[in-house]
Amino acid sequence: MTQSIVIRSLRLIEELEDVRRLEAKIWGEADSTPSHQTITAVKNGGLVLGAYDGERLVGFQYSFPGYNGKTSYLCSHMLGIDEEFRNKKIGEKLKIAQCEEAKKIGYPLITWTYDPLESINGYLNISKLGGVCSSYIENCYGELEDPLNSKIPTDRFLVEWHIDQEHIPRRSSVHHLEQAVEMSLIQWKKNGDGLPVPLSAPLAGTESDKAIVAIPKNFRMIREASLKEAINWRLKTREIFTGLFQNGWQVTDFIKNDVKELPVQFYVLTKR
Repeated sequence: MTQSIVIRSLRLIEELEDVRRLEAKIWGEADSTPSHQTITAVKNGGLVLGAYDGERLVGFQYSFPGYNGKTSYLCSHMLGIDEEFRNKKIGEKLKIAQCEEAKKIGYPLITWTYDPLESINGYLNISKLGGVCSSYIENCYGELEDPLNSKIPTDRFLVEWHIDQEHIPRRSSVHHLEQAVEMSLIQWKKNGDGLPVPLSAPLAGTESDKAIVAIPKNFRMIREASLKEAINWRLKTREIFTGLFQNGWQVTDFIKNDVKELPVQFYVLTKR
């Protein structure tokens, strides 16, 4: 399926209106980005990339220029995939194409935010692409009403992807899941419904050169089954990550596991 997907840069108003319609299909019509906004961004240093299956737009990525007073960078604002085409590595293809196009324009850095409890995104952003994170934004977008975000604080990681540096695939010093389980600053247990529930986790055990933090393997399933436990995970991980970041740690790796009985994945942090 992914072999047939073609990524291309979009510049025509008709193409960008197709992007708006796909965005509305994914997140709802009310908050879809007007095509006059995206075409203005494209004409002024931004990028909109489309993923096509034949003539059908099935995914997109939208980014615009950013500046922090010292460095210009590309702010990667939105990436969406049609539900029928998810889990086919189209998001990864869009990010790689974004990197290539950003380099052509001259950007050294791409930034974006994502929900740190979405393990699929954590694996892609940190482990595969080579992003790092040392900023945690509480309730970044306020209260959202779309199906993916309603009724839970929209906390986000701010990722920095230094595309002017060669990415060397990371190999964590934590080689075994047993080690990650033992070292994790957040432990868990299963409740009566079989959902992983985070236990209290004071900041301790960070004398090592690595810190490990567990997150749910399938946060969306938890959110659909129990809003209470989803919020519990949000607040526990918020406490841990903000504390670590304030003490000079940054997320530099992600440990993915396919063990059915283990309901968590792990972030790896190192000292900056």
